[in-house]
Amino acid sequence: MSCVAEARVIVAGASGYTGALAARLVDRHPLFALHAATSRSDAGRSLDALYPYHRVGLVLEELDLDRHGEVEAAIVAYPHGAAAPVVAALLQRGVRVVDLSADFRLRDRAIYERWYGEHGAPDRFGEAVYGLPEIYEAQVASARLVANPGCYPTATLLALAPLARSGTIADVVVDAKSGVSGAGRKATETTHFVSMDENFVPYGVGAHRHMPEIDQELAALGAAVTATFTPHLMPLDQGELVSCYVTTTEPWSQEQLDGAYEVWAERHPFLEVVDTPPGVRDVRDSNVCRIHARADERTGKVFVFAALDNLWKGAASQAVQNLNLMFGLPETLGIEP
Repeated sequence: MSCVAEARVIVAGASGYTGALAARLVDRHPLFALHAATSRSDAGRSLDALYPYHRVGLVLEELDLDRHGEVEAAIVAYPHGAAAPVVAALLQRGVRVVDLSADFRLRDRAIYERWYGEHGAPDRFGEAVYGLPEIYEAQVASARLVANPGCYPTATLLALAPLARSGTIADVVVDAKSGVSGAGRKATETTHFVSMDENFVPYGVGAHRHMPEIDQELAALGAAVTATFTPHLMPLDQGELVSCYVTTTEPWSQEQLDGAYEVWAERHPFLEVVDTPPGVRDVRDSNVCRIHARADERTGKVFVFAALDNLWKGAASQAVQNLNLMFGLPETLGIEP
């Protein structure tokens, strides 16, 4: 369905890092109107008091669906567990929703409950389209509910999709690194400046909640593997790099890799395949994912590196990319590379 006039959009949970950025992007979008920005903890404060650099002057309000539910779309930036009931209530009112939490990303209820506990809207479980537009563009375009991917799965899947689709991944190790904003606004002791300055630590070892999401989507692409995934926190405010070490069932030459990744990037405006490994500064404050793939002659493995901004392509700008598709708009509108 095409949008012929401005679509009213609310951002629920706009006082967090990703919610605030989503509000900024919607506020500046040529065909979306930021109807309201809500917060459970900072109601009554203006958004530009919390984040002056976003330049959004709306006063944050408590979410009230009787007042805020009369809109065309919503971006929900609540933590997992808290998001599901709000998403369900919005859907009941006919609102199209992009959910930034993990509540609707997984397709297997038992796996969800193992990693996250009881679901907050079981009647809606399994209803969402996984919101990685480079893979699910057609499904997103007709969706009422889109589950925005996690930042690590976004980078990992964009890095590995050509190999996964070829059916040649035998095993993969993903060494991931992110700035501390990925931990959210409520910084814990481990992400405090004093703890992180000139430091570098792994976390969630063997138990990070993005692991089943990565495995689920790699399997959907044709690589039924259990990925080895370990994230690390870097002393950066934002930015993310994944280094993927792939054992393949048959050798890949550099020429074959270059061809496969060039085709992959040609079809998608936010993918950039580059000749050297990317850095996080290359993609800061953008919806771009930069990728470099290399055939390693010594080990026979394929190395793939992908960099993105965890707050943008890893969350808020990808949500707007999805919302564009849901309203029949060019996916680049308002977030042009």
